Amino acid sequence: MKAFFIIIGILAIVYWLAIYLNNKFDMFGTRKKVSNNIFILIIGLILFVGSMFLTIIPPQVTGVVVKPSGVKKSSYKTGWHFILPIYKVYNMDKTAQVYTCARKKVNISSKSKESQEAVQAPEIWAPTIDGMRMGFDISATWRINPEYSWWIYDNVSEQDGADKGRFYWLEENVIKAKLKSALALTVSKYNPIEVYSNKRQAIQDEVLAKMKQDISAFHLILDQIDIREVYYDEGYEKEIKQKKYEEQKVLTLAEVTKQLKEKEIQADINKKITILNAEAEAEALKIKGQAATNNPQIISLEWINKWDGTLPQVTSDGKGLILNLSK
Repeated sequence: MKAFFIIIGILAIVYWLAIYLNNKFDMFGTRKKVSNNIFILIIGLILFVGSMFLTIIPPQVTGVVVKPSGVKKSSYKTGWHFILPIYKVYNMDKTAQVYTCARKKVNISSKSKESQEAVQAPEIWAPTIDGMRMGFDISATWRINPEYSWWIYDNVSEQDGADKGRFYWLEENVIKAKLKSALALTVSKYNPIEVYSNKRQAIQDEVLAKMKQDISAFHLILDQIDIREVYYDEGYEKEIKQKKYEEQKVLTLAEVTKQLKEKEIQADINKKITILNAEAEAEALKIKGQAATNNPQIISLEWINKWDGTLPQVTSDGKGLILNLSK
């Protein structure tokens, strides 16, 4: 846009010079008054000179002005600004930056989203309340405070001289350091099981609140903290697996013992029932025997009760009587 105004201004001045020379030397055989083109000259000069002072701050950045005396203590928002040509204007990115600490991705296709994800540092390890170290894949979303971009430009080193040198320095010396500190202090309040399961959101919120306060001195704004994965120490993880295996063995043995005990109890009950039934039957026979001895008519009565009403068949073979008792 600035180049456009410069070109328009130059074209207007050239046009005026052409008219002026034509009037003065009558190059084309016509005479025109110079005063008729004064307006064109004025417009051309305004556009040309004005474009020298015009500075446009594009979106997603904030402007920092450096004067011969030093950095101006104010920031310029997106838009048009009139700044002296002897001043230099630098743009500072005000968009969100994501700093990620995570385990490196291995054997992942280049087409996958994870493989393209920026990982600036390894996972962070922090001790729990009982001293057990746990690892975290964690990301911090941050940005500069646009109102104080001049302060960051004036006080933070570019380090390697690159355009984003100051942002690299802030990530390595502020974001990363404060993230480690806040995570260590927060995780130390919980045990491993809580960290791995139901306290993850609470830890995330506490780290966010603490980091916001810590990085405010550098005029940085923290938008979000994301705990994406939690790891046990490898040795501790082996211990947990072994412990679970031993617990499973104990539970299995207890179940087998319980089943055997239940079988023993059932067998003992069946045995007692058999004994009781036998004793009852023997007692009944004893009572019947005593009753028959004391009262012989009972035998006759039992015979009558069991008789079906059919008389025995009698046959004779000439030698004597034969009773047929088959029925």
